[in-house]
Formats: sequence, C-alpha cells, structure tokens
Amino acid sequence: MDTQDARRAAQLRRAAAAALIGTAIEFYDFFLYGTAAALVFGPVFFPELGTVGALLAAFSVYAVAFLARPVGAVVFGHFGDRLGRKATLVVSLLLMGLSTAAVGLLPGYGAWGWWSPVLLVVLRVCQGVGLGGEWGGAALLIAENAPAGRRGRYGAYLQLGPTSGFVLANGVFLVLRLTLDEGAFHAWGWRVPFLASLGLVAVGLFIRLRLEETPLFRAEAEAGVGAGVGAGAPSRAGAVPVLEVLRDHWRTVLVGCGAITVGYALFYVTTTYALAYATTGLGVSSTVVLSMLLLGAVGKGATVWVSARRSDAWGRRRTLQGATVLAVLWSPVLFPLLETVRRPLMFLALAGALVVLGCLLGPVAAYLPELFPTRVRYTGAALTYNLGGVVGGATTPLVATRLTETYGTAVPVGWYLVVLGVVALACLRLLPETSGADLAQAGAADAGRRRTPVLGADPAA
Repeated sequence: MDTQDARRAAQLRRAAAAALIGTAIEFYDFFLYGTAAALVFGPVFFPELGTVGALLAAFSVYAVAFLARPVGAVVFGHFGDRLGRKATLVVSLLLMGLSTAAVGLLPGYGAWGWWSPVLLVVLRVCQGVGLGGEWGGAALLIAENAPAGRRGRYGAYLQLGPTSGFVLANGVFLVLRLTLDEGAFHAWGWRVPFLASLGLVAVGLFIRLRLEETPLFRAEAEAGVGAGVGAGAPSRAGAVPVLEVLRDHWRTVLVGCGAITVGYALFYVTTTYALAYATTGLGVSSTVVLSMLLLGAVGKGATVWVSARRSDAWGRRRTLQGATVLAVLWSPVLFPLLETVRRPLMFLALAGALVVLGCLLGPVAAYLPELFPTRVRYTGAALTYNLGGVVGGATTPLVATRLTETYGTAVPVGWYLVVLGVVALACLRLLPETSGADLAQAGAADAGRRRTPVLGADPAA
C-alpha cells in the first residue's frame, strides 16, 4: 500500500469512528427525552392534566423535535453543501449537547408553572434542529470516503450509532431506577443523564475536530461545479441547495421518505410507546421493560451490521424490501404478545421488533446519500431522512396513545404499522438500485440536469 492509499484508509477509519461516536452521542441525547417522557416527564412538567393527558402532552413535546428535524436538515444541509461536512457536524454536536444539558437544569412545573413546559418545548426544538443536521453529515463522512463496493459495510458504523445511543440512554436510566427510590428519581435522579451529556460532547468534539474534509466535496469545490467556498460556479437555484433539491429531486425525497417511515414508526412504538404502555397500562415494572429493551438492542445491533454489509452484495433496495416484509409480518403480533404480561413473550415481542428494525436500518446510511449528487447530497439525504422521522417518529406515539385509548387495547397499533409497511414497499418499488454507484460520476452527470431522474431506472444507464 502506497502512502496515498494508506492516508485514505486512515481517513476512512477516522470517519467511521467519528460517525459512530458522534452519532451515538447525539442519539443518546435525543433518546433521553423519549425514555424520560415515558417514565417521568408527565408528572414533572404536566401534573395538572391527569395521567393520560400528561402522557399525551409529554409525547407531544417529544414530537416537536421531529418537526424541527427537517429545519435542521435544511439549515445544516445548506452550510454542509456550501462550506463542507466537517464544520457543520461540529456545530450540530454542540447544539444538541448544550440543549440536552439545559433540560437537566430546567425546573419542573411546581417551581416555574407553565414557563417550565414552554422552555422544554424550546429546548426540544433545539435538539431536533441539531439532530436534523447530524445524520446527513455523518452519513456523508462515510459515503464520500468509502469505496463503492463497501459503502454499505462502512455505513453500518453510522447505523450502530443510534443503537449505541439508545443502549447508553436506557442503560443509565435503568441504573438510576435500580439504585434510587421513587422520590429521589422524580426529584433529581432523572436529571443526571441529561447533565452527563456535556462530558460526552467533549469527547465527540475532540474526535470531530481532527477530521479532514471528504475528498468528494474537496474535488467538487476545486472543480468549480460544487457549492463550496471559493467554488468557481455555485450551486444552481441561487446557490441555495434546498431549492435545487425541491425543484429537481422532490420525487426522490418524497418516495425515499415513504420508504423509511415504517422503520421510524416501529422503533418509537417499541422503545417509547411500548415502554409507557407496559409500565402505566399493564403494570409492569419499568426496570423489567428497560432490561428487555436493552437486551433486544443487542440483537438490533447485530442485524444492523449484517443487513448493511449484505446490501453491498444483494443491493440496497432488495435488502430493504426484505426487511420491510419482515416488519409487516411482525407488527400484528407485537402487542398481542406484550399484553400477555408473561415475561418471555414480552421479551420476544420487543426483541423481535428490534431485530427486524436492525434489518430495516442497516442499508439506509449508504442508500440515501447514493440517491443525490454531491453538490446537494447533504441537503437531499438529510431532508429525506428527517421527513421520514416526522411521519414515522413524531406522530406514531400520539396515534398509538389515541388508538389504545379508543379501543382499550394496543393491538390496533400493530395494524397501523402494517399500513406504513405496505406504503414503504410501494415506495421502494419506485426507487432505483444504487449499490456500487460511483458518487463522483453521479454528481457530474447531474450537473446540467434540470429534471428529476426517473425513479426506478438503472443508475448505470
């Protein structure tokens, strides 16, 4: 291996490590709210609304961050496509970390009245904006450094980040629930994981500040056809990447969003709504459910790794189609198993859903960046990913709560997931296969094109 190849290999390893660690930290911050919303935020911030009303209010604030994520995708995508991937990822990490720590310092309703939930909404918006810029930039760190034939394999490192963040967030809450009594946990214990975010952010910043810009972005800027600083010719649509995405790639954004929505929905039904339902509706100890989710997350991490790597051989679309079929088959049995309140069957329900989810998430880090040219890739991939979060993540806990309240059982929630899965399968049929695509050539080929590529066409054609 010559010096240049060794340098590229080292840069790829650093990019994979930075994507994994940075995304794990950001999702740790993001998932903290979901766990806290299910366990404690109702009585802390919305005590006057009653049990169901407080839970709905906590989940509504939870949904606010998903609505803010597309805003983050547009803002960070703009600067990521104009200035580079590295700087925007540093800012997104800082925004998320500081917002999360501030939640840990926020007084409850008893001290500040309605100002407390209002400020909680503001901080949750900041979290959403930060995470909206995180995933797209981290995906590009890997996709624009990795060889075409191993893009799925290296994308697995990014997709293990959310799993790691989830395990860390729920693990900290589990330790607190086991070591603190109910009064101490509600009074101050829940704040500890939020304040710990500051230390994690410091680690993430140390890693990200050592990164180099991706070679594809550097080449685009130097050639004068990208949107980087000093580029000879700025991006079309007035040098605003989101306008080009919405004009030339809007079909890809909408169909890509539909294809990944079921993954979001399955995740948040399993890890947030099922946690709240099992503890408040079925009377199961939160420590028991958190333990089941942590064990299930190990299986999720394994299937993320396998499906991401196999997507290099099987193709992104085919792998996602198979995983979506599994989601459609598993969703109807999720809550019937959970409602037996028998520990082995409850664990099977939750772990099975997380294993299927890993299959769904594995190829996404490689697939979405492959759908867009370099000059708007950050904006396009981030917007698609985060719009999927609005439909699948923001609304699902609210819909699930309403369905359960209306029918007296959570079984209809599984059929709601089935509908989303069928929609995802239809969307995947409209998307192209991109495995092995040359990202540099794709960007160059699109340079003068003003129409959206035909969905479903062979990218090599």
